[in-house]
Amino acid sequence: MEFLNLIKEFLTILLPAGIVLYGMFLVVKSFIAKDLNKSLLEIKAQNAQIALPLRLQAYERMALFLERTSIPNLIRRLNDGTMSSGEFHQVLLFEIREEFNHNLSQQVYMSHQAWQYIKSAVEETVSNINDAARNMDEKAPAKELARAIFAIEAKRETNLNEVALQFLKEEIQQIF
Repeated sequence: MEFLNLIKEFLTILLPAGIVLYGMFLVVKSFIAKDLNKSLLEIKAQNAQIALPLRLQAYERMALFLERTSIPNLIRRLNDGTMSSGEFHQVLLFEIREEFNHNLSQQVYMSHQAWQYIKSAVEETVSNINDAARNMDEKAPAKELARAIFAIEAKRETNLNEVALQFLKEEIQQIF
C-alpha cells in the first residue's frame, strides 16, 4: 500500500509538471515558428527588392528583342542593297540567332508562358524567312527576298511577334 501511495504522490507531482512542461514546449515552439516565418518574410521581401528590377529588365530586353527581330525592322536595318538574296537570307538568320542567344538568359526571370510566346515568335520569323528564301534564286537581289518575306508575312492571320509583345506588356502590368 505504501508503494501505491508513493506512486500516487509521484504522479500528482509529475503529471502537473509534465503538463506545464508540455505547455512550455508548445509556447516555445510557437515563438520559434513565428520568428522563422518573420525571417522568411523578410528574406522574401529582400529577394523581391532584388528580383523585381531584374524581372523588369528581362521583360524590357525581351520587348526590345521582339522589336529588333520583327520582319520590318530586320529588313530595314540589315538590307544594305548590295547583297544577294542568299547572302541576305544568311545575314537575317544570323542576326536573329545572335539576338536570341544574347538574350537567352532572360528566360530565368520570365514566366514559362512568356518565354514560350517569345520562342514561337522567333520560330515563326525564321520560318517566314526560310519559306521566302526557299523559292528564291540565291543570286537574286536582296530586295526580292525582302518582298517575298513581306508577302508571306502579310498572308499570316496573326503575327506571333506582336502576340508575344502584347503578352509581355500584359504580364508586366500584372506585376504592378
